Amino acid sequence: MKLYFKPGACSMSSRIVLIELGLPFDAIAVDTENGKTETGADYRAINPKGYVPALELADGSILTENAAILPYLAETHPGSALAGARGPLHRAREQAWLSFTSSELHKAFGPYFSGRPLSDGEKEHADRNLARRIGDVEQGLSDGRNFIMGDTFTVADAYLFVVLNWTGFIGFSLDPWPHVGAYLARVAARPATREALRQEGLLSEAPAA
Repeated sequence: MKLYFKPGACSMSSRIVLIELGLPFDAIAVDTENGKTETGADYRAINPKGYVPALELADGSILTENAAILPYLAETHPGSALAGARGPLHRAREQAWLSFTSSELHKAFGPYFSGRPLSDGEKEHADRNLARRIGDVEQGLSDGRNFIMGDTFTVADAYLFVVLNWTGFIGFSLDPWPHVGAYLARVAARPATREALRQEGLLSEAPAA
């Protein structure tokens, strides 16, 4: 498989899941601004939408969108811990969180990554909207569950973690949402998450003793 990614972008959720599953893959960086891969290929020939992630399967098929890629990876590896008890209700609840992360939480970060400074009014509006969506996650975790679906890590956590982790890049404090802050730290401590962060240059190597 080939994962087309951009460091720190939402494509890291696919990387986390691939590592969790122990699947071999080639990671190919994409310059989404110029529409080129690190090899110089036209990325729009791979994914006409122009953004990441895209996952190329062994037969050459291309999957896009985290909400499609992540469940596909879990469901095609039924013996894995990520597959869990994938009955209709589980899949529906997982899809609800994937959809929320994509359409609401991910979108709420858009103004901060627009490439231009926000006016005071724009930042106030963006902060208010982001706070509302983080509050939705806080509510989802308020019963003390370890992960967003319960006590088991799922693909929904891989995507939710990556997007919530952007709060660190924009300096948005999670102090008002203690469950979210603890959740972020919990997922960040998982070996697969740490390895994904390391591979994308977002986690420093420990110095040799």
